[in-house]
Amino acid sequence: MKILDGGMGRQLKANGAPFRQPEWSALALIEAPEAVVKAHRQFVAAGAQVITTNAYAVVPFHVGEQRFEHDGFELIRKASQLARGVADESTGVSVAGCLPPLFGSYVPGNFEPEKAPRMLATFIKAQDRYVDLFLAETQSCAAEIKAVQLAMRNSDKPLWVSCSLMDDQVDVGTARLRSGERLDEVISQILNEDRLPEAVLFNCSQPEVMHTAIRQARSLLSEQIEVGVYANAFAPKNSSAKANSELSAERLDLDPESYLTFAKGWAHDGATIIGGCCGVGAEHIKRLSEGLSK
Repeated sequence: MKILDGGMGRQLKANGAPFRQPEWSALALIEAPEAVVKAHRQFVAAGAQVITTNAYAVVPFHVGEQRFEHDGFELIRKASQLARGVADESTGVSVAGCLPPLFGSYVPGNFEPEKAPRMLATFIKAQDRYVDLFLAETQSCAAEIKAVQLAMRNSDKPLWVSCSLMDDQVDVGTARLRSGERLDEVISQILNEDRLPEAVLFNCSQPEVMHTAIRQARSLLSEQIEVGVYANAFAPKNSSAKANSELSAERLDLDPESYLTFAKGWAHDGATIIGGCCGVGAEHIKRLSEGLSK
């Protein structure tokens, strides 16, 4: 079992780091990089074996077009350098280079295929030297994933692809991405590309919707491709929701113990990579590490 870290944004906020719109988690990277280091260290101390670079919000949606053009590469590189430094303080900790949704979370209709290759190249080039793998996060449509697979042809680092799922698809026959596309069809597309991922994950969705997705993915993927989960702790989002458009309320029923209960179910379903997304803090990861190691 590989243990991932938790949600960086809420961990920064809990630590009192600069955290507001529009920059969101990128604000600490710009104004207080020591706060990013502290958050990474907290997750490692909690038992995370993989920490993800704090580059998720270094996109025009959050930092603006002009800042991204002028400073984006250096900010992304800084994020990877900070994570690398923390990982190297410990043994057995890997760094995942974040490849975020480029045009906003939960809004697959905003994806611009003509702009994506250049932006993805920036993220990959800025992080490639410092990371052990790349993690494409919160991918909400098949076109996003295809763009990532094409862009990753220029890197020999392992690729993990993580899909965000519709929150109302509990106990249904097939899981769906936020675009409405069926998971089985999306996996078929993933497997038809030359650049195969070493893991397919599901993130930034309700814990309850993960079971169907894990079972489907495990039945469709070869044993060589791992399956993973890192759910969020937010109330369900409808199809019109945009992640980070406002500070979402956290679910009161998802304390570390209850999150571990979900995680044990995911492991039973076939997940071998488990962590947390938005609202899942270091205390949750500590309980995951303790509970799943048994």
